[in-house]
Amino acid sequence: MKMFAASFLLLLCTIPCFAIKKIACIGASITYGHGIDQRERNSFPAQLQQLLGSGYEVANYGVSGTTLLRKGDRPYWNTPQYQAALASLPDIVVIDLGGNDSKLVNRVQVADLEQDYAAFIQSFRQLSSRPRIVLLLAIPSFLTDTSQINDRVIVKEINPRIQRVAFAEQVEVLDMHSLFVDQASLMPDKIHPTAIGATIFAKRLQELITAERDLQFDVFSHLPEQRKISSFHGYPCADFSYARRGCKVVKPKWTARNKPWVWRARFWGHEPQADIALLERGFHIVYCDVAELLGNTEAINTWNSFYDLLTKAGLARRTILEGMSRGGVYAFNWAAANPKRVAGVYVDNPVLDLTSWPGGLGRYAAWPKEKELFKADYGLKSDEEMKAFKGSPIDKVKQIVKGHYPIFILCADADEAVAPEENTILFEQKVKAVKGDITVIYKPGAKHHPHSLPNPTPIVDFILKAAKGIR
Repeated sequence: MKMFAASFLLLLCTIPCFAIKKIACIGASITYGHGIDQRERNSFPAQLQQLLGSGYEVANYGVSGTTLLRKGDRPYWNTPQYQAALASLPDIVVIDLGGNDSKLVNRVQVADLEQDYAAFIQSFRQLSSRPRIVLLLAIPSFLTDTSQINDRVIVKEINPRIQRVAFAEQVEVLDMHSLFVDQASLMPDKIHPTAIGATIFAKRLQELITAERDLQFDVFSHLPEQRKISSFHGYPCADFSYARRGCKVVKPKWTARNKPWVWRARFWGHEPQADIALLERGFHIVYCDVAELLGNTEAINTWNSFYDLLTKAGLARRTILEGMSRGGVYAFNWAAANPKRVAGVYVDNPVLDLTSWPGGLGRYAAWPKEKELFKADYGLKSDEEMKAFKGSPIDKVKQIVKGHYPIFILCADADEAVAPEENTILFEQKVKAVKGDITVIYKPGAKHHPHSLPNPTPIVDFILKAAKGIR
């Protein structure tokens, strides 16, 4: 009997012990689950528990109406739930506060939000459990009463401050605002998501929590030493000069498997919601300013040098190219010259034929300044030479398709600057004719601006799928 007991104890010692990770969900009424039927089962913390399973213990510390501001009308700081969350010694802390801080009664204190948020983070950071901390940007408010939770204040005042705190405190931040900006139907009272809306919260958090993370890789250590670090929507951005060109590299809070990256071709920072969503997922975002070379040989050679710098620094050998408007020329001309270095291309209302824009040889008149730059970039001496030009992406479809990477285009079908029928539509037809992988989403009645989508999910989904083949 004693031998059996000893053997049993030995067996127990050899069974791996997996500690349950404790997650504290802190917030106001959205976290609490206000207005959700059976909130104990259907609030986003409850749904997150169901998604994560037995390896996690998710606790809901939401208190309706509370503020992050210490001098707000109902500070979260003064609640027993705050003390209970601290006492739980969580491994992960998810903070969804800020919406109530946009109310008229609290706006007078909004300048204090950053210092109060930093102190709030510190109160958890100093715990012995050393928790991973994730901030959530406030979701939209569709209320018209400007004295209540106000979306303009959220967009202009609250969320930018949360992003600055995330940068200063080096903690993660999720842009939940973009995920709900087109989901008014899921917010019947205009401020609180339904159970389906709570599912969006839960799934996004599950994706974040279970992602494979590299916490050691630091691309900045491989960049030129003379660089300036600033915040790009809460993420560290290095500005530096390389090959006599201004360059930028934004690094995520952690790096995804295989070190994927998105290369913004032109118009840095314009409509950045897709870039932000990909930073959240461990992608790097980069830029090398070759304006206004319009994808000529000098631009391609400069980008080749920049590509060598980044891949030697450790980023993946294949990149995702992103181009808006004339950025489409930059992206595809480089891709045509480097088909094996591309994992996918996303372009938006793209210029794909330089004789159409800015050349003016089609539906729309020329853009005089840009037309002269185009001719100078390619050594064209006259309009007759320009008419015979064959160096646009529309002329390089066979080289582009040779890379076997997917292409995704957003196209405004009422684009008043870049004629769709001379650019996207014709390009799509040519790519499909040679069996290329292309998806085009047309935006009915839309103009050239705005680019992207308010909710970037279709763009993000495309890039995530394209990046699966990155090595």
